[in-house]
Amino acid sequence: MENFIIGIMNKFGYIGICLLIFIENLFPPIPSELILTFGGFMTINTTMTIIGVIIASTIGSVVGAIVLYYIGKILNKERLIKIVTSKYGKLLRVKPKDIESADKWFDEKGNKTVFFCRFIPVVRSLISIPAGMSEMPIVKFLVYTTTGSAIWNTALVLVGAFAGDKKDYILNIIDNLSHVILILLVILFVVIVYKFYKSKFRKKTK
Repeated sequence: MENFIIGIMNKFGYIGICLLIFIENLFPPIPSELILTFGGFMTINTTMTIIGVIIASTIGSVVGAIVLYYIGKILNKERLIKIVTSKYGKLLRVKPKDIESADKWFDEKGNKTVFFCRFIPVVRSLISIPAGMSEMPIVKFLVYTTTGSAIWNTALVLVGAFAGDKKDYILNIIDNLSHVILILLVILFVVIVYKFYKSKFRKKTK
């Protein structure tokens, strides 16, 4: 993976960084931490600059987010309600009012969610889909996505640029932190799902 990323950057420069980050947005298992840190490190050994790498990576982030946003827009609330009310959708045990509640929550807190989720592994890509599904205004979406992405990209590019010979050590720390965050998110998701179904069960028994 490391050799592939470095090879693309060496061959295509800023365009390669933009393309890699674009792909990372569509396929979250490709780690942006690795791409951006190596991008920063390469500013030491190539003609690429820190500002150039930040701009290229942010463009890639935003373009990838826009693609997912419009996928979410295609899978809008009305289509989801049709799916959950269908014969097969009932297996999901999700009701139309659950989708309405989720959509209302995103309308109220979507701005902050889109911004802060840009700092969370995997989630930073996927958050664009519910933003599109809830029909969050594209201008607002772009403002919060661009701002959050630029901050995240800047931090990692600077880490790579100033890490020098310690880049492998830094990458290991970042990788471990990413795994910890993902584990915490999974636990949080399980707790939310548990509480959700527990509250539904209580309502049924009353």
